[in-house]
Amino acid sequence: MNEERTIKPLRLRPETVENLHLFSEILKKPPERIVEEALEAYFDIVQKELMEKNLMDENAQTNLSYDEFWEGVELDES
Repeated sequence: MNEERTIKPLRLRPETVENLHLFSEILKKPPERIVEEALEAYFDIVQKELMEKNLMDENAQTNLSYDEFWEGVELDES
């Protein structure tokens, strides 16, 4: 799935466009590459946040301490 695709034109604030062109000149990278790198970093951050949220949601369902979990359980030691 490495084929390039386009999307409807994005609307960006003038300050964002100005910064994009400025960093493009400084870094000697095309603006498209800068946007791709920024989005990749953003997606990584959001994915980690979602995974942490899912983990916290799963842990919320088993919110018992060790002692609470084993309270009243009798083990047969034979």
